[in-house]
Amino acid sequence: MATDKGNMALMFNDIAPTYDKLNHILSLNIDKSWRRKAVRCLKKSLSDVNKSKILDVACGTADSTIQIAKSIENAEICGIDISEKMLEIGKKKVENLKLQDRISFSNSYVESIDYQDDMFEAAFVAFGVRNFSDRMKGLGEILRVLKPNGTLVILELSEPQNVIARWLYNLYFKNVLPYIGKKVSGNSDAYRYLQQTVESFPMPNEFVKILQSAGYQDVKHKAFSFGLCRLYEAKKG
Repeated sequence: MATDKGNMALMFNDIAPTYDKLNHILSLNIDKSWRRKAVRCLKKSLSDVNKSKILDVACGTADSTIQIAKSIENAEICGIDISEKMLEIGKKKVENLKLQDRISFSNSYVESIDYQDDMFEAAFVAFGVRNFSDRMKGLGEILRVLKPNGTLVILELSEPQNVIARWLYNLYFKNVLPYIGKKVSGNSDAYRYLQQTVESFPMPNEFVKILQSAGYQDVKHKAFSFGLCRLYEAKKG
């Protein structure tokens, strides 16, 4: 699903002030558990690296960026995002935690990452691949800046395959989520967009093939919370 970069940035700027609060409300705080599991996977992939440089793509308000910094103490993390307002909130969090010596930010698009080739030992994307305006180009850019044998970890929402879980998912995403989104953020369209992008995202086996087509190797995936969220891990050859 292609998305317009300018409109995407405006939408996320608009919901930035309530983004963290609303995410935790809407996911019943389960998103925190998903992030912890994904970061553990990232850390395991870097167990043989003394000092790592990690790219956090679509870092938003830096929840994942900070989680990575706390979990992987010897890492330097570079976060990129299209939303200036999101990054402003992230920077304040980082300053409050005194992590600015290890975390830096850039307001940029994944389709044109402003870093040199073979620069990062790992890359991380939490709930951001759905928003790439050009999925293959974005995945290719991440591959370009990864070092050989570098790891990409992706955390993404997905539709459950179980019939009952999918029925509950549809009820929640199509009715409850936009209502709460409008009440808290004032922007129901953003949360309808969330539902639409989850529905249009490739099925797990299809997305594995997309990662392989983009040049990644050793692609693996696993489901969390009955398939509401999926973790993908891949390597640069």
